[in-house]
Amino acid sequence: MTTFAIMGAGGRMGGALVRCSRAFEDLQLAAAIENAGHHTIGQDAGSVAGVETLGVTVTDDVQSAAQADVVIDFTFHDAVPDNTAFAAEHGSAVVIGTTGLSDDEAAHVQNAASRIPIVWAPNMSLGVNVLLTLVEQAAAALGIEYDAEIAETHHRRKKDAPSGTALELARRVAWGRSQELDEVACYGREGLVGERPPGEIGIHALRVGDVVGDHTVTLGNESERVEFTHRASSRDAFAHGALRAAQWVAGRDPGMYDMTDVLGL
Repeated sequence: MTTFAIMGAGGRMGGALVRCSRAFEDLQLAAAIENAGHHTIGQDAGSVAGVETLGVTVTDDVQSAAQADVVIDFTFHDAVPDNTAFAAEHGSAVVIGTTGLSDDEAAHVQNAASRIPIVWAPNMSLGVNVLLTLVEQAAAALGIEYDAEIAETHHRRKKDAPSGTALELARRVAWGRSQELDEVACYGREGLVGERPPGEIGIHALRVGDVVGDHTVTLGNESERVEFTHRASSRDAFAHGALRAAQWVAGRDPGMYDMTDVLGL
């Protein structure tokens, strides 16, 4: 049995993780952590998630996660370095679903990976991670002659833009075409921008209502267009992926992994 702790247990993703974990017979919730003062503190994690009580109380005491085999982090970018350092101190593996980390915050995560195994992906959805592989293969096959545009839509409360998934899709297109994304990325367009430069990769972010997450990659030339689209209808898609990553990463050697490792891609 693999035990896991949730950082950010009172949020929407925390609730999805609790709900979905009941389908994983070899996973057991050991701790549910939230920020001090959060309205879910003191409540049963199952009740917070809208399911039966589980006997695990949401707490702001991070030490309750010390014995967990895996820590799953769906918090906010500035909390990730401390959460990862805590896991490294106690020998727990980590699954990170939080996006929007700064370069310095990401460096802290990379440093911790020298001591513990970490699965870090911009999107935990199994479907999205298959999409990443397909997009890279298509970009390599079609070449730079095909224009590349990436559009993502998320709910109005999302704080970072473009999404981490959109950026990773753009990186995969660039890798497939042997490009450096920083040299060819175009984040939206406005005004008299002129003709589209050859090799440019357009990235666009929409924020609408309660959209969980839509991503579309378009590759096209003057005679045809190929589109790859993933639509998440529920946060359960991300929760299932994160829990599968928790199953996979427990007991692995220290290092940085992603969902392509989890899926064997």
